[in-house]
Amino acid sequence: MTFISKTDYTSYKRYCKTLNLEEDPELIREYRKVHAPGAVWPEITQGMIEVGILDMEIYILGTRLFMIMDTIPGFDHDRDMARLACKPRQSEWEAFVSGFQKTSSEATADEKWQLMERIYKLDRK
Repeated sequence: MTFISKTDYTSYKRYCKTLNLEEDPELIREYRKVHAPGAVWPEITQGMIEVGILDMEIYILGTRLFMIMDTIPGFDHDRDMARLACKPRQSEWEAFVSGFQKTSSEATADEKWQLMERIYKLDRK
């Protein structure tokens, strides 16, 4: 499979999502470790690439996570997140990270990460 990057596109779709972690400093430290460079299971990263996710960043403030997910222009959020849920080890990963999150271990990534609504964009007229 050929790696596709955002520079291959003149436009892309952006999704912003949020999720809360358990209020436990040790769990938060561990959550940071499992998301450190090179720590995420390779099957998870590969699955994201295969469904059309070009880039993803996660930010943290206290127990609040904020994700920015850039995708190919033809990405259909519901369809492609369902495809991602079926990728190798994805359900195992979701069950693993749910131990850090204020959520159920049976919840899919799409059920845990809540889409945010953009209410402002800098207008450069």
